[in-house]
Amino acid sequence: MPFFSLHQAQQCFFLYSPKLLSKCPRARTLFFLCSKMSSNSNSLQNYPTPLSPPLPSISKDIELARAMSASSKSSLFGLSRSDILYEDEWLIAVNKPQGIYCDTILASVPRFLSDSAPSDRLCEGNQASTLELHLANRLDRDTSGVMVITKSHKVASVLVKAFTNHKVQKTYVAFCIGSAPKSERITIKSGHGRSKFGAWRVYAAGDVGRKLPGGSIVRDMETTFEVLSINGQQNYKEQSECVKDEEHSIVVEEKAITDVDANKDEILVRAFPRSGRTHQIQLHCQYLGFPIRGDVKYEGVYEWKGRTYDAHELHAESLTFQHPITGFPLLIQAPLPLWASQALQLLTD
Repeated sequence: MPFFSLHQAQQCFFLYSPKLLSKCPRARTLFFLCSKMSSNSNSLQNYPTPLSPPLPSISKDIELARAMSASSKSSLFGLSRSDILYEDEWLIAVNKPQGIYCDTILASVPRFLSDSAPSDRLCEGNQASTLELHLANRLDRDTSGVMVITKSHKVASVLVKAFTNHKVQKTYVAFCIGSAPKSERITIKSGHGRSKFGAWRVYAAGDVGRKLPGGSIVRDMETTFEVLSINGQQNYKEQSECVKDEEHSIVVEEKAITDVDANKDEILVRAFPRSGRTHQIQLHCQYLGFPIRGDVKYEGVYEWKGRTYDAHELHAESLTFQHPITGFPLLIQAPLPLWASQALQLLTD
């Protein structure tokens, strides 16, 4: 008797008429088993295992409330001169407030440019209406800091390519709660991707390139962290003072071991993302055991010292890149938010 594969057996049953299957109990049973085995074989594909926890159950309701609040705030938002970090004829850089959507910032630029244009330029026509505005970079709803908007398709294509090719240097500042790291500077390398439930997760560095549920693949993710302060102590360094002395490197290959009974410290860090993955800094902070305060998606504390936090405390501090038209190096830096400046003030008191 010839050997039939599972797929061939199913095809053979499909050749039979429904009447045969209805009259033959054994045929129905075997057809059901073949279908069941086929389904199980598809579900048991060798997908890589995420190494960071799934989203906490508490995050769903909190995130929904935050989204509704942000929608309300965004509907009333308008750019002011104090929000502008840099502007020339090709691009404009904005200090995005916490809790405002990127698309709201983009939509508010034409009105700002019209209102701030000199009267002689207005006489020549509405310049703002002819601009081809594009977001060169995006920030999460609750992340504040530097956002760059280009004023033409040509400039957008050049700058977006620079971001894609990792030619743009980025720094972030984050306030974290957790176990203080033993090293002043840490570089962590891992994989990044969506789990089968759609959440962004940390994967092993060795899994980079492997296929995930849904058809995407694990991509590389690298971040360097510099500790600025721990519980209000330790020297704050300007970016120009950053050095690689005593740097500790971590290549993620297994789940992190966290001590749930360990004391929780207040940690201010500066992050240097080498790649541009979604929620990269939040994921790496979570994996290292000091999630960002208010970041309920990635195990950050929602309540701390009697206060409830309505957003995560992450700030896009600076962008450094080659100007897409002039070619000159350009550093755009946003002032620190109150939570960061207060933490640094403790170091000088």
